[in-house]
Amino acid sequence: MFKKVLIANRGEIAARVIRTCREMGIRTVAVYSDADRRARYVSSADEAHPLGSPEVRESYLNAAKIIAIARRAGADALHPGYGFLSENADFARACLAAQIKFIGPSPDAIDRVGNKLQARRLARKIGVPVVPGTDKPLTGRPSSALIRKIGFPLLIKAAAGGGGRGMRVVRGPGDFDRSYREAGQEAKNAFGDGTLFLERYIDNPKHIEVQIIGDSKGNVLHLFERECSVQRRHQKLIEEAPSPALTPKQRARITAAAVKLARAARYQNAGTCEFLLDSKGRFYFLEVNSRLQVEHPVTEMITGLDLVRLQLEVADGRPLPMRQKDVRPRGHAVECRILAEDAMDGFAPSLGEIPSYRLPGGPFVRIDSDLTPGMHVTVYYDSLIAKLIGWGQTRDQAIDRVTRALSEFKIAGVKTTIPFHRAMLSDAVFRKGGATTRYVETEFRMPSEDRESRLAAILAGCLEYFKRERTEPRTYSPRPISAWKAAARRGFSR
Repeated sequence: MFKKVLIANRGEIAARVIRTCREMGIRTVAVYSDADRRARYVSSADEAHPLGSPEVRESYLNAAKIIAIARRAGADALHPGYGFLSENADFARACLAAQIKFIGPSPDAIDRVGNKLQARRLARKIGVPVVPGTDKPLTGRPSSALIRKIGFPLLIKAAAGGGGRGMRVVRGPGDFDRSYREAGQEAKNAFGDGTLFLERYIDNPKHIEVQIIGDSKGNVLHLFERECSVQRRHQKLIEEAPSPALTPKQRARITAAAVKLARAARYQNAGTCEFLLDSKGRFYFLEVNSRLQVEHPVTEMITGLDLVRLQLEVADGRPLPMRQKDVRPRGHAVECRILAEDAMDGFAPSLGEIPSYRLPGGPFVRIDSDLTPGMHVTVYYDSLIAKLIGWGQTRDQAIDRVTRALSEFKIAGVKTTIPFHRAMLSDAVFRKGGATTRYVETEFRMPSEDRESRLAAILAGCLEYFKRERTEPRTYSPRPISAWKAAARRGFSR
């Protein structure tokens, strides 16, 4: 097994990989930008090396600098986490050229499926249903004839990367040019590649993804599916496993399609095949994420498998330790992405220092985060600050458990999506499993405190205090009376 692994990432995923490496007796190397100098994962690793500027192109996207650090530290393997360079075939090749094992699929496999256009062509070739669209990269603005052939609404997508970056929904020709420019610029900034393609946009689908894992012996397994339909602007907010939308027959078909695609790509290591499920129960292949997913914990919770450990073992040349029949899901798991965003203000970013926080606990509750007192949420990186995962024997029990845990979760200093998650988990449509990818944006409404509700709360407090004043002996404190008490006494002494 590897002696030392460099984690070419930051935040909670870096902390996640470090934990499994420590369990396996593998030394770890962290890299950090100036903005992450005091991050918890930095001190958790066995050694840490600076990357300099917090700008991603100078730090976490600087492949040459990261490989130089890995060689200087004597790392024999590199784990890319998710995002940044995790799906970059050239980076994987550079690692191999430096005699550093890339913990992920081979560069050729990344070329075959990591690029969305390559993956679409492969899926179409082997008979996996694909959303109608272009199968070749766009070198400039597409012709009006091509746009009309695909039809509106359509989706502009980045050929490299994922996570909703470089994606725009276009509902009419008047919005196309602006959306095309914005998508290309965002893709270039996020992935260093502004290549785009077009797909027909399917309204109100379910988002289903299948976790796959392959080894160097030709074995490919699926670890069942996750549903990620609760999202906003293609950014996932809540994930769960298994999907409440699939019948056993649909589950068998969609997982078989994922394994078929992975085998055709000669895929090794962990990956995810993503699909859309329309209102008639038909599924369409979207893309392959050739890396570990943010939402991998829900799969771990229902299967009892450590996906990072499997990644390390497969990368070391070992065969998968189980067969398909040995993978048996148990219960239900739900994950909430805790973001530094204000859901009451259109999910606007919330920046600043987090002076303190309180994490939830209890049975079958898991927190993946790199929270530390005094940490700063900055403009440089993703707004994800924690993931809350809960398991239950049933879906209702899992939702109730996560709801209870959310009520205990306190983060000071910045706005977070905790209120949104509490509202969504109590929403009737979500509880019935009916939320689609458009539900948050088109139907769901955050409960708001109007003026009457606030006045009612103030009046209730005043009445409670007045009741106690009349029924309990008055005691005097050397501390000054609060303004609230003074107001109550003035109001009810007349």
